[in-house]
Amino acid sequence: MKKINLTYMFLLFSGVVLAQTGQTVNKGILYVSPGTLVSVESDFDNTDLGEYENNGEVLLKGNFNNNGITTFNPSYAGYTRFEGYTQQNITGSIPADFNNVLFYNSNQQPAFRLYGDISISGNADFYNGIVQNDVFGGIIIFENEATHTNTSDDSFVDGHVIKTGYNNFTYPIGDGQYYRYAAISAPEEISDSFTAKYYMEDSNALYPHENRAQEIELIDGREYWTIERTEGEADVLVTLSWDEFTTTPSELLVEPTEAIRVVRWDEDSQMWVDEGGIQDMFDRTVTTPVHVSGYGVFTLGRLRRGYLPTEDIIIYNGVTPDGDGQNDYFYIEGITAHPGNTVQIFNRWGVMVFETAEYDSHGNVFDGVSSGRATVTQKDKLPAGTYFYVIQYPNQGRTVKKTGYLYISTE
Repeated sequence: MKKINLTYMFLLFSGVVLAQTGQTVNKGILYVSPGTLVSVESDFDNTDLGEYENNGEVLLKGNFNNNGITTFNPSYAGYTRFEGYTQQNITGSIPADFNNVLFYNSNQQPAFRLYGDISISGNADFYNGIVQNDVFGGIIIFENEATHTNTSDDSFVDGHVIKTGYNNFTYPIGDGQYYRYAAISAPEEISDSFTAKYYMEDSNALYPHENRAQEIELIDGREYWTIERTEGEADVLVTLSWDEFTTTPSELLVEPTEAIRVVRWDEDSQMWVDEGGIQDMFDRTVTTPVHVSGYGVFTLGRLRRGYLPTEDIIIYNGVTPDGDGQNDYFYIEGITAHPGNTVQIFNRWGVMVFETAEYDSHGNVFDGVSSGRATVTQKDKLPAGTYFYVIQYPNQGRTVKKTGYLYISTE
C-alpha cells in the first residue's frame, strides 16, 4: 500500500492541498486512489472549492470540516478512519459522503462532536468512542444496505440517526454512558426513511404516565425512544431493547414476561397506547407483532394481569410442511371453541403472508403456503425461517390477543 503523510507532503497535488497554520486545506481536487493510505496529522478542511474523493484509506487525527464535495467511488472500498488523540470535531455546511468509517478515540468522551451531517453507505465501525450530535446539530445518515459493528456502552451515537432504504435496521443509539438500541423491520421502498433517538430520561413530564390505556399497568420511567417516519409511507415493526442492570426498571421485567409491551404516546388521544409485544428473553428485546399504528415516542410498558392472554388455547409454533403427517400445519389447540377468531402471520419484514377467520374449520389452516388478501404472492410456498403470528378471538366479553414466533422448517 502506498503511504502518504500530509504533514510532510502538503503539495501532493500542486496548488490543491496546502498547509496553513497546522491545518491541511483542500481548495481543488484531492483524489485518494485505491491502495493508498493518507495520514492527516492535523485538522483537515475541505473548502467550498474542494472536491475530495476517497477510494483508498484516509486516517484523520484532527478535526474534519467539509464545505465542498466529499465522496467516494462505490466500486472501491474507501475507508475513513477518525482516529485522533484528542476530542475531534466533525463540521461542515454540506453533508459528507463516506463509504466505510472507523470511529476510534478513547481519550475523552464524547470522543466525536458532530456538528455537520455525514452519510454512510458501507459499514460504520464503532470501535471505541461516542459520537455526540444531539447538542451540536449534526446527523448521521445510514443509506440503504449500510451497516454498523462493535456498538457498546463505550461507542454509539448520542443523538439522532436516520436510516434510509428498504433494509431492516438496528439503530446504534444511546445516551449518557449506555448503548440502548431500537430497531425497525424493512420498509418497502429505497426512499423510505426513519429517524430514531434514545433518551435516558423520564418521559412523564412531557408525556404523563397517568394518561394511559386501561390495560397498561406500568410505563418505563427511566428511558424512552423517538422513532419518526421522515420520508415515504411505509410502516414497520418496532423493536425496543432493555437492560435490567442499568436503565430499565426491574418491576417491568418480572414474571410473566408476556406482560412486557411496546407502548407509544398517541398525540391524537394524548395518552399511552399498547402496540403489543413479542418478547425475546435471550436478546432482551420486545417487538411489536404487527406494524405500529403510529410514530413518535415509544417506551416499554407492562400490561395489567387481567389483560394477559389466557391459557384456553395451546399454540404449537413449529411447522414442517413435508407431508409426513407431523406438524404439517400451524396447530392451535382449542381455537375452534372460539368462533369469530382471526389468525394473521407476518414475515420478518412485517409483510402479511397469511390471514384468515374461523381458523381450523373446513381445512382452513396455515400449512406454509401464502394466502389471504395482503400477502407477498398468493399460493407461494414460504421459505424456512422465523415468522410472527397474531391470534385474536372473543372470550368472556372481551377480545383476547396472542402474539409470538412461528418457525417454518424444511427438516
